[in-house]
Amino acid sequence: MVMWVFGYGSLISRAGFHYDERVVGFIKGYRRVFYQGSTDHRGTPEFPGRTVTLEPAEGEICWGAAYKILKKEDEETALEHLEVREKQYDKREYLDFYTDPNATSPAVTGVLVYIATSDKKSNVNYLGPASVEEIARQIVEAKGPAGPNRDYLFILEKALLQIGCKDQHVIDLANEVRRILAEEH
Repeated sequence: MVMWVFGYGSLISRAGFHYDERVVGFIKGYRRVFYQGSTDHRGTPEFPGRTVTLEPAEGEICWGAAYKILKKEDEETALEHLEVREKQYDKREYLDFYTDPNATSPAVTGVLVYIATSDKKSNVNYLGPASVEEIARQIVEAKGPAGPNRDYLFILEKALLQIGCKDQHVIDLANEVRRILAEEH
């Protein structure tokens, strides 16, 4: 049994586990949003950073990278890694993954995706929607054990552009963070 993992945030540029193949593509019915609080990597419990999660969105697609893992021991190691890395994400989904926007059938079915839901009972770190300015200001201020929250945003922006994806939400946030930083200096 082959395992596939879909990354739509930091996994695009840094999987952190051994994989046999990396394929660029997308999932349908979701959009990437900076609504998840990070109190363990890009922020602290006192000042959470913001990371991406997926929000159901009819007719939308979310580009990213899928990782194919063939060996059972690599799968176990990858899952251990992801359970720590994605521990603030409260839902695991198995979704269809596409590589061709015109395709009617998926390239891969059952790709594992970690999602942080808006359910405050199972996801205490969900921050939810805010204006681009509010989210950007929070990203500028937050930093955690993995570094400044702005680095997460800029690395994601670069990774998305490298795979040919122009995500307007990410671009708008990155531009607003750059504007705030320029204003402060």
